[in-house]
Amino acid sequence: MSDADQTPDPAPHASPDLPPSESPDQAPAAMSYEPAPVVEEQRSSRLPLVLATVGAVLVLGAALAAPLVDQALRGEEEVQRALDLTLVETWDITDRAHTTDDVTYPQNPPAGGAHAPIWLDCGVYDEPVRDENAVHDLEHGTVWITHDPDLSADDVEELATQLPDNGIMSPRSDLPSPVVVTVWGAQLQLDGADDERLGLFLEEYGDGHTAPEFGVSCQGGTPDPTGALPGEGVNA
Repeated sequence: MSDADQTPDPAPHASPDLPPSESPDQAPAAMSYEPAPVVEEQRSSRLPLVLATVGAVLVLGAALAAPLVDQALRGEEEVQRALDLTLVETWDITDRAHTTDDVTYPQNPPAGGAHAPIWLDCGVYDEPVRDENAVHDLEHGTVWITHDPDLSADDVEELATQLPDNGIMSPRSDLPSPVVVTVWGAQLQLDGADDERLGLFLEEYGDGHTAPEFGVSCQGGTPDPTGALPGEGVNA
């Protein structure tokens, strides 16, 4: 066969509908687009609601937590107070009989028991007072501060400034500590006039709530430290 008799293969050619750079098998490139503005608008509109919800949750959480924190702090304070007052001695004293005899008390100074019919007037005494009369004051809810007679004048004055209105104060030579504070059924030995536990004791017991005759004043008693009967017109 001659070359003239051979039929030439048809020459490849590009599709008339496609650009020369693209083949028939290639798909059109994906079209790019920007997100619709409505999506951003929806997100922006939700932001204040989210912030408001978070704020409400925080406020509610703080409101719920505040009482718990306060309770914890008060609980810690009460524990500390208990530690500071752990040396307070207490007794359940039921004997309230009146007697004109001398009484031997188990505490020093006495913290309650049988006592004289007359009580001592409120105030600061510069000499020892009779136990039986002072115990009658304790029955009235009176605070009794006793101190070593050798305590300095400044310390005595310091104690006097802390004495409640319904209180008596007197020196006592046989105390187990420089200062002792007593109410009916409770007592605390102190290291001196500057012992901070005195304030705690007065805060805890100074209202006289442990006394059988809670709320009765020591006013109107005898001003005589030996317990002599008061003058006419004194209601004791």
